[in-house]
Amino acid sequence: MMEALNASSGSGRFDHHEEKGIFEYFGWVYHLGVHSMGSDYHHLRFLFVKGKCVAMYKRDPHENPGIKPIRLGVVGPTLMVENLGQRRIANMDLYVIRISNRLDDSKKGDIACATATEAQRWMEAFNHAKQQAENDLSSGGDPREKLNQEELDLDHRNRHSVKRFGSGLRKLIRIGQGPEILSRQSSRTRTRSFSFDGFDKDQDVFEEHQWKCVRTMSGVRIFEDLTNYKINKSVLAKSVAVIDTSAENVLEVFLSIEREKRYEWDMLMCDIELVESFDGHYDVLYGTYDPKYLTRWNSKRDFIFSRQWFRGQDGNYTILQLPATHKKKPPRSGYRRTKINPSTWEIRNLNTPMGVDRQKCLVTHTLEIHSVSWFHWKNNNQNSKFERSIPYALLCQVAGLKEYIGANPSIQQKNATSARHANIAKSPVSSAKYEDDDVQDEFYDAITAYSSDEETYDDQERKAKPNNASPHTASNKISVPAPEIMRELDTTLDPIPLDVSGVHGSLRKGNDDKDTDCWTCPSCEGFKIRGKNYLKDNTKIVGGDPLLKLIAVDWLKVDKAMDRVALHPKCLVQLEEGKKLPFILVFNLQVPAKPNYSLVLYYASDRPIKEDSLLAKFVDGSDAFRDSRFKLIPSIVEGYWMVKRAVGTKACLLGKAVTCKYHRQDNFLEIDLDIGSSSVARRVIGLVMGYVTSLVVDLAILIEGKEEDELPEYILGAVRLNRLSIDSAVSWES
Repeated sequence: MMEALNASSGSGRFDHHEEKGIFEYFGWVYHLGVHSMGSDYHHLRFLFVKGKCVAMYKRDPHENPGIKPIRLGVVGPTLMVENLGQRRIANMDLYVIRISNRLDDSKKGDIACATATEAQRWMEAFNHAKQQAENDLSSGGDPREKLNQEELDLDHRNRHSVKRFGSGLRKLIRIGQGPEILSRQSSRTRTRSFSFDGFDKDQDVFEEHQWKCVRTMSGVRIFEDLTNYKINKSVLAKSVAVIDTSAENVLEVFLSIEREKRYEWDMLMCDIELVESFDGHYDVLYGTYDPKYLTRWNSKRDFIFSRQWFRGQDGNYTILQLPATHKKKPPRSGYRRTKINPSTWEIRNLNTPMGVDRQKCLVTHTLEIHSVSWFHWKNNNQNSKFERSIPYALLCQVAGLKEYIGANPSIQQKNATSARHANIAKSPVSSAKYEDDDVQDEFYDAITAYSSDEETYDDQERKAKPNNASPHTASNKISVPAPEIMRELDTTLDPIPLDVSGVHGSLRKGNDDKDTDCWTCPSCEGFKIRGKNYLKDNTKIVGGDPLLKLIAVDWLKVDKAMDRVALHPKCLVQLEEGKKLPFILVFNLQVPAKPNYSLVLYYASDRPIKEDSLLAKFVDGSDAFRDSRFKLIPSIVEGYWMVKRAVGTKACLLGKAVTCKYHRQDNFLEIDLDIGSSSVARRVIGLVMGYVTSLVVDLAILIEGKEEDELPEYILGAVRLNRLSIDSAVSWES
């Protein structure tokens, strides 16, 4: 298998706009599960994804023609794919992916990969299969449509015909190097970057920071935030560098706690050990260091810190590091306990020119510094005490990573994915298996189905704020004109006055932004949305006035997550005032906690929805269409900078991140957003809830425009939440 891979030279980039192509993904993974006796298993399996069809084998079907899959199914539009992060399995650090059904929590299964790159590629493979299922559903095509089985003659001598022929048929995308990479052996396959959706590369909220470059060292730029200059005693600084490898490779190097590797790039956190790990995305680490490398004549020091990491829908990684305490690590004799500065890491893949194989990523390390010596050091004082401090050692980590990866070509070239054309006589997943509708199981049913064969088979395992001030650039000063917004509502009818003076939610409306424990209607000029020509030039514009008016907010305390709030007799939708409104959008954010909470937003229109408009398609469309279009843009206007970094300022397709349930009835549509359905979202909301009394949060919801006649986008609704109090949440009796 390795020889065949190395002999193949026809690498190519995946193009998700290719209408006739059927793309195939295959590679080795670990299938995780629980035996009937209750013990865990991790079986090495060969996974194959072709179009919407998924098959799992015990051996590589390319090397074993005629072998039958042990699991078989199709991907449907309700499939959810979640990255569960890193997990220790059989003395291996593997990256786990969960495949589940959005409508049934009991239908789920896990697979594990050797590297973060492989995990990302498999997520993209399943999301691409789901996208095809959604397209088939929306176009009215037969969901059991037979797959294209035309063969490819991709001999190395026919390279030109490969390019022509491959554009109309299929591409085989190999993920991973096989069992040997699952044994943590390095891969030399060329890296390829894949894009399956039009996620914007820039932020969707105008940046409030004013960064100034104050120093450069070893190809790394050091910045200082001037926003609160001369006001705060502390300063926000960051080190930024471009590293010649993928974001996934940088993440793996950074997360590794192997002493020999960290000795080569980290002058501070090289002697660290894992104390405890939670859900694959959060762990607590203990470390020691000899201060002779930083300061003199001091005792040895130790520290404890937590780190949490997650991957955004745009493929960027965010890592949060905070000082911590842990009962397993009390103060140690002979060591002085110190605190590590709170910091965040952001790792983002950069676009490279066509024809350039080498990947690049931008690494940014931001931290809070409480040091008078910083001001001397940034002015090029070489004798500054700052160079013997912990903050300086933290800033140098980016430079260490850059030099370490640059000195190790195996890391630069490391890639678990190659997209290539293959010379295969027959596809291992045949459409003949799908001619009978009775065998059309959804794959999450197939992957979780109990199989005695799974237990008995000998695997021969071979250990895988928004600044609401005007934007700075002239091109961003264009806002959505009212006529463009009114295309969504029926303008042939006179508007109904939205007199909601008699309608009140449990959370009161504030008088101004200085008020607390309330909501207000913010300006939407701090948000950036897709402009009229976005499909041509990616230009974004300033958000205009929302289409729907926010009329009330309920802040509820519940024993368990509450769906269909609009049907509760105490809900304003059931009041006479609510029944008279043309349309109400009920947005229910379910917050997991003890107890649980629900933040319910009520948006109303003064006219009926226009037929055949994008809003009408969303309100009366399928759940798959809603999941693929419903976006939220968050912005922490005021609050702790670490919370701002954790929440981010990027638009999120909610249906692809968490479970959304929709209920359409009478004059309303309710969207129940289960934040607890994602482990990453749970962690972020947990951090937010810890600071909620000091936060001012803006939220904007919108429907993503993907076609020319759906642009420019418009803000569907917005809200500002001013320093909420947990205790102000009320309970509704059943």
